[in-house]
Amino acid sequence: MLNSKAKLTALGTYVPERILTNADLEKLVDTSDEWIVQRTGMRERRIAAEDQYVSDLCIQAVTRMVNLYDVNINEVDMIIVATSTPDYYFPSTASRIQAHFNIPDTGSMDVSAACAGFTYGLHLANGLITGGLHRKVLVVGAETLSKITDYTDRTTCVLFGDGAGAALVEYDEDEGSFLTADIGTYGQGGVHLYRAGLSNYLDEEKLQTNGFLVQNGREVYKWAVRSVPAGVERLLEQAGMKNEDLDWFVPHSANLRMIESICERGAIPLEKTLTSVEFCGNTSAASIPLALQCGLDDGRLRYGQRVMLYGFGGGLTYAGLLLKWSVPDL
Repeated sequence: MLNSKAKLTALGTYVPERILTNADLEKLVDTSDEWIVQRTGMRERRIAAEDQYVSDLCIQAVTRMVNLYDVNINEVDMIIVATSTPDYYFPSTASRIQAHFNIPDTGSMDVSAACAGFTYGLHLANGLITGGLHRKVLVVGAETLSKITDYTDRTTCVLFGDGAGAALVEYDEDEGSFLTADIGTYGQGGVHLYRAGLSNYLDEEKLQTNGFLVQNGREVYKWAVRSVPAGVERLLEQAGMKNEDLDWFVPHSANLRMIESICERGAIPLEKTLTSVEFCGNTSAASIPLALQCGLDDGRLRYGQRVMLYGFGGGLTYAGLLLKWSVPDL
């Protein structure tokens, strides 16, 4: 068990206005609504405007968080943004958030952990606060995956959408949110999910260099349904809990069929699972906060419940967190 002194106190999310439906995709590639729903569970995705970038989505999510929970972000002393689609190589997306809100005394950094980015960001925030280095950390997971999606490739273009989620993590001497953590990497599988950069090779394998995201869905699926249930078991064992003690499981919303397989192997009822996959698609680092927002919006997610977050994806990397949900009910 972690001796956490970090507490989640607020959450805010944002998705762009434009909706891309399965019917829209039928006009772009050889696919159908039935094929997409059967294989992914997705019906819609949100797509950023041409002049809308990931920092814009982050700012909207933070603004909504501030308005909902009436929190003061001027006291934030570290900003962590998890994204694979930053506006720029540098300056960081986190520094653009600092500039927009004019937060006076804060560090800022971006984290590259793909679909595990939000859980990695929360893990870092817990460590920085519990270790006494910081007292209030803003964590944002956000993506504009539509800007790196090849809409002539029917195996990937049906999957991805855009969105952002922000969480505030604050020092609390008596009531930490973080119970246990499970962090790991299988870097040998990195070639199965990538976007090429300065190097055209990965472990001597030639990469596609057209600027688009590339995924070997079959290999990522096999790795995830093997690795995530084992991680779930480790988290519960560390906490001295059983599956039935868990109120909610919130995995990365990669694909509903993948989530179903993970739940089946991990002996977690699908009814105890929060996802954002049906109407947002795969939003990588934003998918978990968007799923949490779904639970908050319909009243399922409540203060004091036991919640397991599990991010997994490009790297190949994963980060699972077991939390006592501490964001106030509205």
